[in-house]
Amino acid sequence: MSEIRSCPACYSTNLIKKGFHRDKQNWLCNRCGRKTLYPVFLDEKIVTENVRLAKQKQSLQDRNTAERKSFREHARIENAIHEYSKALVRTLSEYDKSLSTKAHRSLKASAVGLIQFSDVHFNELVNPTPSINNKYDFNVASARCRKYVLRAIEYFKIFNVKNIVLAMTGDMINSDRRLSELLNMATNRSQATVLAVDIMSHVITELNTEFNVSVTCVSGNESRVKMIHETDEILATDNYDWTIFNFLEHMFKKAKGINFMRGASRENVVSCNGQNVLVMHGESIPKTGVERRVQQIIGKWNNKGISIDFVIFGHLHSARVGDIYARSSSLVGANSYSDDNLQLISRASQNIHIFHSDKSRDSIKIDLQDTTGIEGYNIDESLAAYNAKSAGKNKDTTVIHKVVV
Repeated sequence: MSEIRSCPACYSTNLIKKGFHRDKQNWLCNRCGRKTLYPVFLDEKIVTENVRLAKQKQSLQDRNTAERKSFREHARIENAIHEYSKALVRTLSEYDKSLSTKAHRSLKASAVGLIQFSDVHFNELVNPTPSINNKYDFNVASARCRKYVLRAIEYFKIFNVKNIVLAMTGDMINSDRRLSELLNMATNRSQATVLAVDIMSHVITELNTEFNVSVTCVSGNESRVKMIHETDEILATDNYDWTIFNFLEHMFKKAKGINFMRGASRENVVSCNGQNVLVMHGESIPKTGVERRVQQIIGKWNNKGISIDFVIFGHLHSARVGDIYARSSSLVGANSYSDDNLQLISRASQNIHIFHSDKSRDSIKIDLQDTTGIEGYNIDESLAAYNAKSAGKNKDTTVIHKVVV
């Protein structure tokens, strides 16, 4: 906005700017010589242009900030992937399992065994609390895996089993998308993958001392790489469960007596002594109405021309054995989620199954809570360094608070 100036003494408009006095403009009248202070009025177009330029400047600053942040995030991801790849390559280069395995003659075998590893959550960290009498870390996981293998061998040998299926049914690695999960991780998922491959290679090798081992895998929801659990077949393999499976397959690619059965990522069918077993993680099966849902899934496969005799899954961390299905628990056992959110009394356990030639089958829950006297598999302790924990979680607590007078 503009305004015509005039001298208040002689009314002349012949005024000259003589500088500013505070927030006012000093004007000098050429006619009478009087000095007058007038408020500063800015032109509307100038104000509009200044606002536009300021907004443009801010927009460029915001864009530069976003681009720098995006670059930093991509650089961090690239560095993490680089270190992850180096660790996996180093692990592969250190192992040659083909020299320590053997093929077993199975002509006189009377049954086929299946050992299921479900919801192992290798990198989960559970510390004892007043309400949770449980501990879980990589050392405990290694001991429970060893106990599971030794107990399974005992059962399988009773029924003269020579061929077994090792089914990894998802969630071998824990999620880290929640704050509580980040605080309760024994190590990050990249290092956890290497440790998981190490422990599972020991499992396969020890099972192979007595049996021919066929390994299969499906994806879990917690071990996904991305934030969203994808159902697409290709995207579902973007999962740490499949990373573990792929590297185990590479490590044992020349091994005798060990076979890897690569199937679908979410639902996989394995034939055990003439019985078709559907292997899945189980996130699509609700907590209630399990039998009805399992029958619907069997019906879906029957519609495809494949008859399903038995379904195995996990996901809920609660063991349950039925006539046409079996749900495995978790290797972890009780944690804050199962204790506080689900109000469940949980124990660490896994399921094994024996399929007989007469089409009958036995499902056995192996309790793995106590590992007293069990020596776990050797693992790289340097990778199992724990994340920092709050000091309060390391203090001794008691269930009963006593007041003494």
